[in-house]
This record gives sequence, C-alpha cells and structure tokens, in this order.
Amino acid sequence: MIRLRFPALSALVLGASLSFQSFGAHAQNAAAVTAPIQALNQALDAIQQPNSGSFAVRTSKLAPVVDQSYDLESVLRSSVGASRYAQLSADDKQKLMAAFREYTVARYLSSFKPGSGAKFILSPEISPYSIASEQKVTTHIGSDENPQGTEIDYVMRQENGSWKIVDVLLEGHISQVVVQRSDFGPTLAASDVNGLITVLNKKVKTFSED
Repeated sequence: MIRLRFPALSALVLGASLSFQSFGAHAQNAAAVTAPIQALNQALDAIQQPNSGSFAVRTSKLAPVVDQSYDLESVLRSSVGASRYAQLSADDKQKLMAAFREYTVARYLSSFKPGSGAKFILSPEISPYSIASEQKVTTHIGSDENPQGTEIDYVMRQENGSWKIVDVLLEGHISQVVVQRSDFGPTLAASDVNGLITVLNKKVKTFSED
C-alpha cells in the first residue's frame, strides 16, 4: 500500500484545488464573453417569430439588444477607418452613428424575417483572437434540416468591464468590418460624411420594404 506523507497529500490537494479554481475562473470568463451573443441570438429568434410584429415593432425589440451586445462606435470607427473617423466633427460622428445603428439593426431584421425559422447554436467555448485582449466565439445559424448551417464567429473585446462585439467573421475569415470599409470607402471618397449617411438611410428604407 502506498502511503502519502501529509506534506505530499497537502500538495496534491492544493494542486487539485488550484486546478479547480482555474477551471472555474475560465468557465466564468467564458460565460461573460458569450453572454452578449446569447442575448443577441435570443432577440433574433424573437423577431423571426411569425407574430413578432411590424418592421417598426421588431426594430424596437432588437435595437436595445444590439446596443448592449455591440460596441457600435468601435465597429463604425474600424469600418470608416480610424484616421478618417478621427477627423470627423463631434456632430458628424453623432449623425453617422445614428444612421449606422439603424442600418445595423435593419440589416438583421431583413435577414431574420418573421417565419425564417433559423436555429442558433452557440458554442460555450472561447478562444483568443488576433490580440490578447480579444476573444472569438463561434455560433452556427442553421435550420431543422441543417443545424450546423453557416458558421459565424464573433470577435469580442472588453470595454469598461463589459464584453462587446467588435467584428463578425463569416465562415471564420470574412470580416464584416473589412467588407463595410470596402463599401463605405468609395462613398466617403466621393462625398462628405453626409453622402454616407444618405446611403445608409436608403439601405434602411430598402430593408424595411423588403
């Protein structure tokens, strides 16, 4: 029979305790990182229900969740370009943000119309992204026939103690921020910020009539 001396037994118990604490801390951190996406998925599921209401009603349901889940200013800054965004006046930033928020919400509403039947599978795991302060969370948007559907990766960053979405990756590598920068760039180059606001407002109108 193997007998463990007390110091050895203490070290073993301590090691197990530290491992458990480390696992618990990781699980708590993962839950905090994934919580905004869980809330967003629940809101998207609600707005796609057959009796979820008009476009305006669905907007009122989804917009507050988008505000809570996204760092919209960070997304907008990256989509416009940090240097160009920094040159905008406070008033232009405010007007552009209002239009971009409406555009972001309306795009979701257009994608998840009443009766869409999309299924959301959120991975509880998190993984580091490009920099140490960012985490990546995977969710799959599918259907009853194809639950895995399309892979969406959310890039999360902690700001003032809260985790927020700062980018969305389609199939793991197509950055929404990069796509938007490509879309917004020509408009900003050809006109001032009001030109981009006009384009975003037109897209919202199209989404609302789709």
